[in-house]
Amino acid sequence: MSDYLRPVSDELPTRKFGPWAVEKLYYLTEYIARFSVSMHNKPWRSRRYIDLFAGTGKLYIEEKDTYILGSPLLALTAPQPFTECVFVEYNQDNLNALKKRCGAVVTTTTIHYHNGDSNVYVQQLVARIQAEDQKHRDKWSSLNLAFLDPDGLELTWATVAKLAQVKKMDLIIHYSQGGLNRTMRKYFASDDKTIVDRFFGDTMWREIYKRHKIDRKQPDFLHRALIDYYKSKLKKLGYVGVLSEDETGIEPLIRNKKRNAPLYRLLFASKHELGHKFWKSSTRQTPFGQKRLF
Repeated sequence: MSDYLRPVSDELPTRKFGPWAVEKLYYLTEYIARFSVSMHNKPWRSRRYIDLFAGTGKLYIEEKDTYILGSPLLALTAPQPFTECVFVEYNQDNLNALKKRCGAVVTTTTIHYHNGDSNVYVQQLVARIQAEDQKHRDKWSSLNLAFLDPDGLELTWATVAKLAQVKKMDLIIHYSQGGLNRTMRKYFASDDKTIVDRFFGDTMWREIYKRHKIDRKQPDFLHRALIDYYKSKLKKLGYVGVLSEDETGIEPLIRNKKRNAPLYRLLFASKHELGHKFWKSSTRQTPFGQKRLF
């Protein structure tokens, strides 16, 4: 096996992350496994994986001096291959490294690469998917999974809403709790359209923040309210089950283990209950073997 596909140094650009990245990619891998195995024998004309913040394809966990495969390579080496993968990366050097690593995978999957801003490219991507689906107009046209995992708050609500225009589009969304904690106070009173406004798609977060900021000792209440608002907007886009009773269990909270500080949550959205069944199963256990109680 090529070193490009092994968890070792291969002398290509590799971004550094904390150990929390292992946990995040564990949940993604578990979901992809269920998604790909359960759906590969259905007559879908296209089973597509979309990674709008693809990176280099490999991560270096500096604290543990180890390498792990990134989300694009995990998707390409799924138990049952997707028919298509779409990888978007803003940094050209990162994309070049990703292409070399992906090129080492023996696969029947068609790979589309794009260098640029994913919040802009999504317009072109969705137009292509809709045009292809329009040719067939049946329930087996395409099945899509989008992993939306920026470093911070780069993902805009407009991008989420655009992806939702595709009939069958599951979403795994990086909700940057730590990033929001750092920026909301700064932008709360701003008259300009801010990165937080673009993430939520409007300024309602400011009203929620205003109601909760008086109790800084309990920020979880603030984020519960913000997440519920975000999910209410997902529901309006046609996503089901996003306000379920066991929502805490299906929103894995990734923490900085040294300080136990919340970093981000993974939010899931599907227009079909089966997707939520897969996600609940995928998050039932942590990568450290701990069982979740639902």
